[in-house]
Amino acid sequence: MKKRPEYLQKYHFDWDVLDVIINGFSAVDARSFLVDVSSKSKVNNFLKNYGFEQEDAVLKAELFGNFQESMQFIRRYFLKENNPEDGLDITIPVMFSTITEASDLFLMVWPKSTFFRSYEDRLWAMVILKVMHTLAHVDKDLRQNYFPIIQQQIFDRFYKYLVRDDGDRLYLGEDSKTRIPLHSFATKAKKNRDSLIIKLLHKAENVAEEVFDRVGVRFVTFTKLDALKVIKFLQNMNIVIPHNIKPSRSYNSLVDMIKFKESYHNLIRNSIRGQYAEEKFLEELHLLINECVPPERGSMRNEFTSRKYRAIQFTCRQLIKYKNPFMAEFSSLRAQAKNTLETEKDNRLAQKILELDASSIAKDIRFFYPFEVQVVDVLNHEINTIGEASHRDYKKQQIRTAMIRLFRPLIKYKNLKVDFLTSITANSNTTPTL
Repeated sequence: MKKRPEYLQKYHFDWDVLDVIINGFSAVDARSFLVDVSSKSKVNNFLKNYGFEQEDAVLKAELFGNFQESMQFIRRYFLKENNPEDGLDITIPVMFSTITEASDLFLMVWPKSTFFRSYEDRLWAMVILKVMHTLAHVDKDLRQNYFPIIQQQIFDRFYKYLVRDDGDRLYLGEDSKTRIPLHSFATKAKKNRDSLIIKLLHKAENVAEEVFDRVGVRFVTFTKLDALKVIKFLQNMNIVIPHNIKPSRSYNSLVDMIKFKESYHNLIRNSIRGQYAEEKFLEELHLLINECVPPERGSMRNEFTSRKYRAIQFTCRQLIKYKNPFMAEFSSLRAQAKNTLETEKDNRLAQKILELDASSIAKDIRFFYPFEVQVVDVLNHEINTIGEASHRDYKKQQIRTAMIRLFRPLIKYKNLKVDFLTSITANSNTTPTL
């Protein structure tokens, strides 16, 4: 057998790394953990550049906490012990409970490492590391610290235009002549931590900042025409700024706008020729819009959206304005220190307070934050909430896809039977590589 030339090592490419960096693949789908972990020093160097310096006791403990939470999360959602309906009939090897440093997980994926035990343990280590990576992004989203302020500022824009009459009927707008009757209005509560992790694990964009529906509102109207009138109202009142819409997040399966636009112009011409009364025009308009039904199709941005799901959804951004409460308290403290020095000129504490440089502390913080708007008529809303489009089924599909993305190599290695694997593979836009 001919000897492999040593120089070939210089021209070795890690195809997984190239796929993730330049071909749009996700690190969660990679067959390795995309890092040279052949020694402890290389692991520590990787973690330092990732942001978890192991020389820092606090960061080291935080990483270990992520490791422990990852194992708990895996047991809770992906294993039969806590998910008897869909969980995998396997358990995390006992040796993982003996780990005292999370950095050792990296060495377990390197076959020549002293920490390497078996190929199965290597696959488990990679699963745990990928969940840890997701947890790190959830915890390090700086904007979550401002979430109560974000919710208040976004929701207040909507609440100020919602009114109820004496009969407790809900409307959008105060003018009795132009207000839009609503069946209901709802705001989305903050997505809980587990839901956010599941969402990130099933998405190719495994970054917390890319979750756009943490804040959302839903308008349910009585008619499709009113659904379009709601959108018109939101724009007219500058509640929604068209320039701040994220185009790739807009989804409309409620009204075929191409057909509606053409038919609408024909109706306008007919109404002028026939001198329709407003009642006649409105009757024709309702008939027209109800005929403009888009063909059934899944959402391009969410593979779990039922083909029967009908709604208008879009994502807008709002500039959030946050006033740092510390600055008000600090200014008050400086004023007290200044008064103290007028009577106690040698008060060193007061002098120190006045000498503090607060120029680097922001008084006001301003940033854009996304929120999702959903508008749907009551008939389609009722259809959306049952059967194929139910939220429960939606969440189950998310968990299943996250499970397959993480565990596919283990499933193949242990030859596990997974009943829903075929359907997930067929429907998912982010099918992992075996």
